[in-house]
Amino acid sequence: MTGTGTVARAVALVTGAGSGIGAAVAQTLAASGMLVAVTDRDGERATAVAAGLRGDGHEVLAFALDVTDADAVDAGVDRVEREAGPIHTLVNVAGVLRTGPVTDCPDADWDALFAVNAAGVFRISRAVARRMIPRGAGSIVTVGSNAAGVPRAGMAAYGASKAAAASFTKSLGLELARHGIRCNVVAPGSTDTPMQRSLWLDEHGADAVIAGDLATFKVGIPLGRIADPQDVADAVAFLASDHARHITMQDLYVDGGATLRA
Repeated sequence: MTGTGTVARAVALVTGAGSGIGAAVAQTLAASGMLVAVTDRDGERATAVAAGLRGDGHEVLAFALDVTDADAVDAGVDRVEREAGPIHTLVNVAGVLRTGPVTDCPDADWDALFAVNAAGVFRISRAVARRMIPRGAGSIVTVGSNAAGVPRAGMAAYGASKAAAASFTKSLGLELARHGIRCNVVAPGSTDTPMQRSLWLDEHGADAVIAGDLATFKVGIPLGRIADPQDVADAVAFLASDHARHITMQDLYVDGGATLRA
């Protein structure tokens, strides 16, 4: 996609980009001038997001990618590098949510959370890092959750999977620092996405989240608003950019103060 004598455009691969935060990240990186590979387990959603970006004049790829499938991950990374060029930025957004008390948590829910939220991050980060190392440059950003850093009733398994992803990403950053590769985490709080809305009981769901719930020891949101996916995407774009060239192994909370940074 680059011609003779032209400067290669930086390439970004975004997982879970078919909706919500992932779609916002893909749009933001594309608007910054990157060539973005829009991937999602739901290939139709990835294609729809990519079509919208192309309509805005951006250059993108789109394909289905299941981060729980090691062979598919390797094939997907190969395809991006073959069709677009060397991956400069990887953003791990793909995630699933299961809630409920630990005593009622089925093994299948625990396994599904870790398969996507933790093992998925491991698989694609490993695949991309192997290719970044010889080039001596790159940025990996994992979208985690503030639930990884503060106890949440009914979200023990989810929080544990996100904590695993955050710890992995920062340890990866330590290993890759000598190769000029930075690895950081963005930890959103409640964000207006389909995943968040699935937790709401009625049309007042956002108000309840902002107010908090003393019965479950959940602090509200001091800034008095739920995040928009763009709030998270902007944080990701910053950490992926040269403006953050001396930042690695960090965990940036984008939660309106909801965890009191506990």
